[in-house]
Amino acid sequence: MNQTLPVLEIVQQNLSSYRKGNTGVDYVHRFESGKPGPHVLINALTHGNEVCGMVAATHLLDRGVRPKIGTLTVSFANVEAYDAFDPAQPFANRQLVHNLNRIWSPEWLDGGEDSPELRRARILRPVVAAADHILDIHSTAHAVEPFWVYPGYARNGEAALAIGKPDVHLVMPAGMNTGTPLIQHGRHGEEDGNGVALVAECGQHFLRATADLATDVTLRFLAHFGLIDRDPAAPAPGPQRRFELLATPLIKTESFRFVRPVVGMETFAKGELIATDGADEIRSLCDGCTIFMPARSPIVGREAVYLTRPI
Repeated sequence: MNQTLPVLEIVQQNLSSYRKGNTGVDYVHRFESGKPGPHVLINALTHGNEVCGMVAATHLLDRGVRPKIGTLTVSFANVEAYDAFDPAQPFANRQLVHNLNRIWSPEWLDGGEDSPELRRARILRPVVAAADHILDIHSTAHAVEPFWVYPGYARNGEAALAIGKPDVHLVMPAGMNTGTPLIQHGRHGEEDGNGVALVAECGQHFLRATADLATDVTLRFLAHFGLIDRDPAAPAPGPQRRFELLATPLIKTESFRFVRPVVGMETFAKGELIATDGADEIRSLCDGCTIFMPARSPIVGREAVYLTRPI
């Protein structure tokens, strides 16, 4: 697998000045308009090296963006992992122990295990639960086309289509088989819930264009729910492409390998070999099987690849 170090176009800034918010939770800032309206959470740094969310969140705070209606909360999630960044190992601080984006179930949050991520998730639990609508800002290891990720509820799809950017959608009809993401915590993981919860995968971690898109999507998300004015110069949504998540196999051995170099968005015929993992094979589940999020390196226990079909 490709281990070439990426170009770091975004400077990792010190976030200590944002630590003291106004909610009693470090790195969480809340602004109330005093007028009726939804409570929107903009969440950054669920993974420590996904710095585009940091840029979008600091943009809101530094520019004094305030809601016209409802309530705006801005959160920096895994700052401990963010602060562990090493430019010589820019992918190593995605997480310290647990994947903060797979532990939002009662089994994990109420369980007996401990880690920096579990401690932070337990502290953030009421912050996430209080929000009507959630935008969780992420980025990808490889430089691929940006995309939405969301549970396959109509309310999520309608919002993502209306916001219109990114124009690729990864829809999870049955959630993740590898854990519970933040956007599926509590009522946001229920089909009859009434809140929108979306992940925006904005591009490769360290590119300026990724940070620019994260900021743009954040402002579009807030405008969609009426918290700020829409940008009259923003283009209308274009054609959209949607994919359904079929399976997410885990890496079982250090000998895991893709059969050819991949970065994501490659398409395979039904039954075609995608990767080997020791004696096991990962094969395409359908014609037109498109892969998302291929692992950059073989870390046992982590997700190998997302297998999807076009909708």
